[in-house]
Amino acid sequence: MENKLVMYMHAGSGNHGCEAIVNSVCHMVKEDSVLVSYRGTEDEAYSLKGLCEIVQERSFEEHKIAHVLYYLYRKLTKDGESFIRYRYHKVFRGKAVPLAISIGGDNYCYENMLNDLKLANAAFNRKGTKTLLLGCSIEPELLKKQRIIEDLAEYHTIIARESITYEALKNAFEVEEGGKPEKTPRLLCYPDPAFTLEKKELPLPDGFAKGNTVGINVSPLIQGQEKHQGITMENYRNLIRFIIEQTGMQIALIPHVVWNNNDDRKPLGELYEEFRMTGRVVLIEDASCEELKGYISRCRMFVGARTHATIAAYSSGVPTLVVGYSVKARGIARDLFGTCENYVIPVQSLDKPDDLANGFKWLSEQEEKIRQQLEEKIPEYKKQALLTGKEVDRLWEEFNRQQEI
Repeated sequence: MENKLVMYMHAGSGNHGCEAIVNSVCHMVKEDSVLVSYRGTEDEAYSLKGLCEIVQERSFEEHKIAHVLYYLYRKLTKDGESFIRYRYHKVFRGKAVPLAISIGGDNYCYENMLNDLKLANAAFNRKGTKTLLLGCSIEPELLKKQRIIEDLAEYHTIIARESITYEALKNAFEVEEGGKPEKTPRLLCYPDPAFTLEKKELPLPDGFAKGNTVGINVSPLIQGQEKHQGITMENYRNLIRFIIEQTGMQIALIPHVVWNNNDDRKPLGELYEEFRMTGRVVLIEDASCEELKGYISRCRMFVGARTHATIAAYSSGVPTLVVGYSVKARGIARDLFGTCENYVIPVQSLDKPDDLANGFKWLSEQEEKIRQQLEEKIPEYKKQALLTGKEVDRLWEEFNRQQEI
């Protein structure tokens, strides 16, 4: 295990954005990799099988006695990291690995993940393993919290995936008065690794017109962020009506997360049942991140809520409207187009039933201009994304040499 690059804080490939990040990193780096996964069976079922060694986290839910023993041990010793060592078991046996990568995404935007992120970071550092936070987006407001800054300071390197997060991190670690940590991580900004994800083109289902279909993605997650109950689905319904009544394009409803408690197929299924009799709507089944990108790449335009569904569209040159809720959507759009205005509609701003349809009208009017912008921008953007792999390789070699000395 000590000769393998470790990736951790991976929730499972049923979130095809998580899958896309790991898939892309595995293709970028030279090192043999091991992925510590919360849902290892999902990873075996999709594209990660064979790309890296998959280690299933141990769960206290399945080992009640162990949970009680570890709880008592932590109570007596105040050793909170013991839970992480138990969960990650194999990677904490024997000699420390040179480098462990926290597969970042927007993990730091979720309150229920902050404690585990901090404990895992601390546990690896205590073992003698350097840590790298990769491909992250963090709300600038969160960086005003001392406990988050103290945790982030323990990473050797942090790679932000968009400039809003990068600028906020630089400002947070350049504070001169009060609360500045003794340690400062190395800060870099490279595009999300998934911009380099390869696509796989499965046969198109009946009703999916290549180059004349609007891909649509909606998620329960953004529904939970809406200010007016039901406004998100009302907007999506009106968007579909507009496309059917005012254009000759087909519609493909494309899921990107299929977890039981957060399944895109539920709202997409509702939309499909409502409009299926028109003959203009197709519901795409669950597939790997590479296969879903294959569908998205053959769309004419895309309207999406899941970040990595929109990254699949952007990176394929497909004009895209993002229904966002956080810094990641704004930051990625700003880096690509110089502004997020019109390219991102915050779900919190949905107020009228036709807001999304009006946003799509703007996208349609700018379609060729946006397509040209993406054709010009994406090749260089992908080259920049590949720098993440070069940085991982460089750090691995550096830390490996240090361990040998």
